[in-house]
Amino acid sequence: MELENKATALWSNFLNVKMPQIRTFHMTWFAFFSCFFAWFGIAPLMAVVRDELQLTPNQIGWAIIGSVSITIFARLFIGWLCDRIGPRKSYTWLLILGSLPVMGIGLSWNFESFLLFRVLIGGIGASFVITQYHTSVMFAPNVVGQANATSAGWGNLGGGVTQFVMPLLFSVFVVGFGFSEAIGWRLSMVVVGVIIFLVGIAYYFLTQDAPDGNFDDLRAKGKMGEKKQVTGDYMQALKDPRVWVLFVIYGACFGIELTVNNVAALYFADYFDLSLVAAGFVAASFGLMNLFARTLGGIFGDNFGSLWGLRGRAFWLFICLLFEGIALMIFSQMQVLFLALPALIVFSLFTQMSEGATYSVVPFINKKALGAVAGVVGAGGNAGAVLAGFLFKNMIDWSQAFLILGIVVTCASFLAFFVRFSTKQEDEQRAAFAAANIETLRKRAEKANAALEEGLSAIASKRQAGSQPAE
Repeated sequence: MELENKATALWSNFLNVKMPQIRTFHMTWFAFFSCFFAWFGIAPLMAVVRDELQLTPNQIGWAIIGSVSITIFARLFIGWLCDRIGPRKSYTWLLILGSLPVMGIGLSWNFESFLLFRVLIGGIGASFVITQYHTSVMFAPNVVGQANATSAGWGNLGGGVTQFVMPLLFSVFVVGFGFSEAIGWRLSMVVVGVIIFLVGIAYYFLTQDAPDGNFDDLRAKGKMGEKKQVTGDYMQALKDPRVWVLFVIYGACFGIELTVNNVAALYFADYFDLSLVAAGFVAASFGLMNLFARTLGGIFGDNFGSLWGLRGRAFWLFICLLFEGIALMIFSQMQVLFLALPALIVFSLFTQMSEGATYSVVPFINKKALGAVAGVVGAGGNAGAVLAGFLFKNMIDWSQAFLILGIVVTCASFLAFFVRFSTKQEDEQRAAFAAANIETLRKRAEKANAALEEGLSAIASKRQAGSQPAE
């Protein structure tokens, strides 16, 4: 898909919400933040839920797996849906429908009902695909990596913020209002569900599908392919082996992040004897790195792309994954908190840079089926989380599970060398990159000329005023 009038700058226009590209950027990251917050909102409260519902370690393991399993299929479907009806409508319906199980989990009375709602909540994890899709169609090649990485990174930040906000919200209901713990965690999830419902309504009215309008209008004007072409392009994308290589790679970074978000609070509570709130704050340090880490992955991806083309983006992806695996192995061996915490932060840094680096490559695989590629690769993250979740079903010590995952990630990093591009693709992207940079320089020159003319006009006015004879 080659849409026109994509934004060639992000940071210089960061607060210019009159631009549909920038307004959409802010709505995408906030919507994803809300979804991520809701998706893992129950995780820091699991110690309370475990006691009330009398969950066994094996049942907790199934809850962890269930929370990310349905997202695999949801992401595959939502990528196709974005190509067909556009990201605006897709996000709106996902948020509205996704709010129902978030609020509904408060109705759980045993393991089976809790697991059902936990699985259904995982559907909102498909929001990631829409976020990456929407920023990809709004931003030009010279900034698409950092736009994708920042919107996703700030969205993922919800997984860190929820680790300490949910225990605090729970405390407000229990301590402040005097509700029982059983009622407190349920009401906390209802509040979160209402919020994402409202965000869904706002998304519909504050965004548009593409820089020049919505998909329905663009198709009516002949500027986009017909809906019937979407399925064919989707199937064609599935035949590209690079898509499946990135599927595995994303499982080795985002899949690991999902797993850590699910188990970190319990890990620090059980292995380091921390309280519910303290464990939540420590676990939050992992997710909070999304504030800048994923953005760094995208920025460096764009920089490597400017220097060495598309193969440079793939090489940067290899570097990030390699150091992620090494850092995870080191973290797994830390047995005291003052060593485990910095190891966790370094591991988080490279994990999220790997995610940003992955989606600095994704927009260039197949532009006609961007939704398909984004959806399949995004599903890989959840597939990785499902597989990793089996290691935390108390079959082995959790520190050993982290060590095994570190070894797997290190091996997976070498798959980045199989993400290759044809000479034609390299040449096309170099030309597109150069054109976007020229457009950025042109706009800067126009601003500089306008400022210069304004300055000269001010000087001329002062001289004219000074030459006037005194009365």
